Amino acid sequence: MANPAHPGRMLFVNMPVADIERSKAFFAKLGFSYNPMFTDETAACMLVGEHAFVMLLSREKFAEFAKLPIADPTTHTLALYCFSVSSREEVDAVSAAALAAGGSEADDAEDYGFMYSRSFFDLDGHGWQVMWMDPAAAEQGPEAFAASIQNADTPA
Repeated sequence: MANPAHPGRMLFVNMPVADIERSKAFFAKLGFSYNPMFTDETAACMLVGEHAFVMLLSREKFAEFAKLPIADPTTHTLALYCFSVSSREEVDAVSAAALAAGGSEADDAEDYGFMYSRSFFDLDGHGWQVMWMDPAAAEQGPEAFAASIQNADTPA
């Protein structure tokens, strides 16, 4: 993978939710945890990756930061949130956990060979995708990876 333009940079995605505790419980069932130093009754700092976080904010707290009206995620899509897992099986397990925790399926599974994903809506209607990508495809890029597979299948 290419070197990051800004090593050590952190990403915080702020997301309005109707009920902080309900959202925390939902995402905990998907395997996420929270940084207690940045979690209170109005916000929860959900750990997504080494330098990536989702701030689950009460709608009131989110409105303090937003300069425009808050969109209703059940009727409008402003963003889609995607996170990776370590295997195809984990994609299915996380997706099943989301559905069991009260989420709803957004789409059928998508299988591109080098990448596999499933999509769901969380309790507030935000669209999420959980995906796995073959590490070689992530390193080489999908076209180079596909060419390498095709070349491996072609007799010399």
